[in-house]
Amino acid sequence: MSTVFTKIINGEFPGRFVYRDDKVVAFLTIEPVAPGHTLVVPVEEVDRWTDASPKLWAHMNEVAQMVGNAVVNAFDAPRAGYLIAGFEVPHAHIHVFPAHDMSGYNLENVDRNPSPESLDEAAAKIREALGTDERGELVR
Repeated sequence: MSTVFTKIINGEFPGRFVYRDDKVVAFLTIEPVAPGHTLVVPVEEVDRWTDASPKLWAHMNEVAQMVGNAVVNAFDAPRAGYLIAGFEVPHAHIHVFPAHDMSGYNLENVDRNPSPESLDEAAAKIREALGTDERGELVR
């Protein structure tokens, strides 16, 4: 059975993509710790990050670093937060978010009801910083 992330990747569920290639996607979470909270997810269904191949894990981290730089710039944050939890969805993912303090490192601090407009605005800011379109693909 497909994970919720696979359904988002395949377009069965909506997603606000900010990056996409053939191995990794990045899209906003619907429960952010801060505006711009993005998930970096492998296209391949890998449950635990420790199960990812070294090559895939390295690529996920390259994308996470790109997204991290984008959220720092887009949200004028002093740092990009990076967190791996993996209990919410059995599909490896890296949380990347603009960090102004340590509060983002506690996933109990999420906004469970962000407005769709605020999510759309955050995605647009990150896409602009990354140079990607609404599908998350680099603009040529």
